[in-house]
Parts: sequence; structure tokens; C-alpha cells
Amino acid sequence: MAESSVARERVRVPAVMPFRRRESFLSTVEAALFRCLREVAGARYVVLAKVGLNDVFYIARPNEHVHYFNRLFRKSIDFLLCSAESLTPAVGVQLVRVGRDGILRGADQFLQDLFEAANLPLVAVPPAEHYADVELARQIETALSRPARAAADASDVPMDAIPMCPVCGKMMVLRIQKGGRAKGRLYYGCIDNPACPGRVAA
Repeated sequence: MAESSVARERVRVPAVMPFRRRESFLSTVEAALFRCLREVAGARYVVLAKVGLNDVFYIARPNEHVHYFNRLFRKSIDFLLCSAESLTPAVGVQLVRVGRDGILRGADQFLQDLFEAANLPLVAVPPAEHYADVELARQIETALSRPARAAADASDVPMDAIPMCPVCGKMMVLRIQKGGRAKGRLYYGCIDNPACPGRVAA
């Protein structure tokens, strides 16, 4: 009894929680780029900021590619332009700092490879205090006009996409029930388990 009491004490929520609101959602550079993107987008696109990669992409045959989950989990694209009518993603925009050797950082190179693999245009923009509408519009139109690479082989596309967690909306992973009456039965569990209890029958 004493032990369970101690356990409850450990997880007790403090009377005053330590969370505080940030003064600004976007940095100065991000805000400058966002304002320029809104001018370029006009009525054609909706500009979304800091969009989770998990909300844009999913992993084909996820149970064979579990090691790829961390590449998307808790990572985001700076800006995503979506069709104003359908909200379908049209082009990503990422602030990128290129080293003196002209080589992209690992995270930025992964984004380039990810967007290319999914046939979604990506525009890399260097940080600046001000952006020119005309130049940014040209970069976006150039990216949109590039021909898409050949579609992936049909065998790479799952017959049914992996479900999203009904509790938090994140990706789910196929798991095996380890105990109880349903021992050995397959089910989808949230990738954020045990923090999130979401599960769906397989």
C-alpha cells in the first residue's frame, strides 16, 4: 500500500504547471519568409507553418521499414503550400543553411530526398531579413514545373495504408498482444506508446 502511495506521489501534477507561452510562434527570419510566401500564394495556395512530416507522408509497408519511423517522428517542414480548394500539399519551403563546402546538413539532405521520393516539390531558401516576392515566386514555379520522377512500383504501395492513432493522430505500428485473452493477436499501437494508449484492431 505504501509503495503504491509513493508511485502516485511521483506522478502527481504540480499545482502550478511549468508551461509558458512563447512570445512569438515564428523567428524573425521565419516571419519574413512567411509574409513573402503569403504574397506569392495569393488565393491559389494556403500557407501552413511548421507542419509535421508525419502529417504529410506515410511509410509504405511500415512493418518492414520500422527503422524509418524516427526519420519522420517529431520532425517538421518550415512551410507547406497547399491548394486553397483541396488543401492538397503542393510544394514545401525549407530554410536551409549551406556550408562553405556547398554541402547540405544531414537533416536538410534528408528533406530533399524525402520530398523527391514522394514526388512533392521542395524549395530550399537561405535565411535572410527580407525576401523578394518575384524571386521567391520564380523559385516556386520552377519547382512546380519540374517533371515528376517515375511513380513507385505498385509492389511498394501497401494495399491499405497504416491507420493513424485515433487518440493523438500520430503513426501507428503493428504489434503483437503479449498477454491476456488476446495473447498473440495482432493490433496497431501508437508509435508514441506508452505515452499514448491509442490502439486499433489489425
